[in-house]
Amino acid sequence: MTSSPGTHLPHEQKQLMRRAAKLEWISIGYAACTIALVALVVGNSQAMRTAWIEDMLSVLPQLAFLIALRWTRKTRKPRHPYGYHRSMGAGHLVAGVALLVVGAMLAFESMSALVKAEHPTIGTVNLFGQTIWQGWPMILVMTVIVVPAVILGRLKIKVAEPLHNKLLYADSKMAKADWQTNAASIVGVAGIGLGIWWLDSVAALVISIGILKDGWDSTRSATSDLLDSRASALDSTDPHPLVLRIEEHLARIDWVREAAVRARELGQVQHIEVFVVPRSDKVDVKQVAGICAELEELDWQAYDVVVIPVESIPEHLDRVPAKE
Repeated sequence: MTSSPGTHLPHEQKQLMRRAAKLEWISIGYAACTIALVALVVGNSQAMRTAWIEDMLSVLPQLAFLIALRWTRKTRKPRHPYGYHRSMGAGHLVAGVALLVVGAMLAFESMSALVKAEHPTIGTVNLFGQTIWQGWPMILVMTVIVVPAVILGRLKIKVAEPLHNKLLYADSKMAKADWQTNAASIVGVAGIGLGIWWLDSVAALVISIGILKDGWDSTRSATSDLLDSRASALDSTDPHPLVLRIEEHLARIDWVREAAVRARELGQVQHIEVFVVPRSDKVDVKQVAGICAELEELDWQAYDVVVIPVESIPEHLDRVPAKE
């Protein structure tokens, strides 16, 4: 028997999603300002160019989240019986693949510059009637722009965790780690000024590796969810906490001899199938409906609950024996 869950989130989660959307719009506005500002001082530093491209790439997860958010609000139809919550996973995958591809290209470019022993130079610029080394404005800009990004990253994590939204969580981790990109670019610029030419390419390579890691983590996580792997915790492969709560609840039901749970991610909610072996050959429909209702009450993430009475638990699932 199946439950009849609504498409929309509870009030508290709706408020969190609105806050998440606002943070993403703020992030896009901030990224636009950052991209324009860095473009003014990028110069010949490869590390600065790589950091600039990284700033442009940072918009991808934000756009993916906002587009996916619109899809999750759609009512499910016969052609899409599970709803549209998985659009978050699709957006996560698209953003991850884009980061992975561009990160690989930037890493190749950085290594090529090292092999060719390219010697970048940074000239001077006239600022307020004074001629100064162009590296100083570069360092100043990269120092200033990192603070808002780190703050936004921390704010997003506080929203992503209670929502169990992996796309938003990946974006928040990228923002929190933005200081590393800026620090690497500053080191690269300083290396040029000190005559250590290879520091710039090494710094660019470090930034590229960071982009590659973000892309790999997002692609792996999104692909795993889209391939219906076991529902997992936000930042690990451990079983989702909701699954453990469901198993504990099933173990306390008198008429259930043993049970098993099969859960998969539908974006930030879960599609849950519960297999129960009853103690008696006769199962009342109300008993099955009662389990559905109880499991839905456990957590808002129990979006779609199916309870199936069976003679034995499928071999590929972990059994949950009832308490004697």
